[in-house]
Amino acid sequence: MKDLLTGKVVLVSGGTQGLGAGIARAAAREGATVVLTGRATDRGEVVAAELRDLGTDAVFVRADLSDVAQAQSAVAATLERHGRIDCLVNAAGLTTRGTVLDTTPELFDQHIAVNLRAPFFLMQAAIADMVQRGAPGTIVNVISIDSHGGQSFLAPYVAAKAGLAGLTKNAAHAHRWDRIRINGLNMGWSATDGEDVTQRHTNDAGADWQQEAGARLPMGKLGQVDEIADFVVFLLSERSGVVTGSVIDWDQNVIGGLG
Repeated sequence: MKDLLTGKVVLVSGGTQGLGAGIARAAAREGATVVLTGRATDRGEVVAAELRDLGTDAVFVRADLSDVAQAQSAVAATLERHGRIDCLVNAAGLTTRGTVLDTTPELFDQHIAVNLRAPFFLMQAAIADMVQRGAPGTIVNVISIDSHGGQSFLAPYVAAKAGLAGLTKNAAHAHRWDRIRINGLNMGWSATDGEDVTQRHTNDAGADWQQEAGARLPMGKLGQVDEIADFVVFLLSERSGVVTGSVIDWDQNVIGGLG
């Protein structure tokens, strides 16, 4: 499939690295005009320049997504530049560790701010534009397989991501008659930039940790950024048909499966 997003304006939060950057690249290859947002100006400008080299109109808008006003300003900047927003991807995420017993209020609030509140208000601003124009649109929220329960050291992360899964369904139900399709992706263990940093610095993993980890998994590898990005683009595009309100497990372990 080619040109799945030709003529579409796509805003990608967390588009400066990892999966967000991968989604931005995949969207650009499919003909989209792309706006990236996140905190890292240097990385954001590099990715935007790379996308422009692919022939798309791409721009980076700096925003600290933990600040609601800055998150909303990314949508405002998209509207000012392009006059509309057709697709939104909430790919930004915070994965710092914390258990039920040692999570501080400050850490909990950080996870809620980035992993739940930012997607909520980015969706609010994007949907408001779509409704005002009477135009269809699509949104994909990158959630996590951990929204089903997760590991004990991810308590605040799980709380926020589980909230995002519920929000995805709620917003999809609320705006289905506006022809706004909203879906989520519960991403499993994947070979992202952030996961590499976590494994090397938190778990003292070696340079070949991905190969070692993949050998212990059913498909022989971790989830790959380009594969996930292509699937997100499919969900953003008309080729995914009428699907809305779906939260899809992108993983090779089956929730509820035993033995």
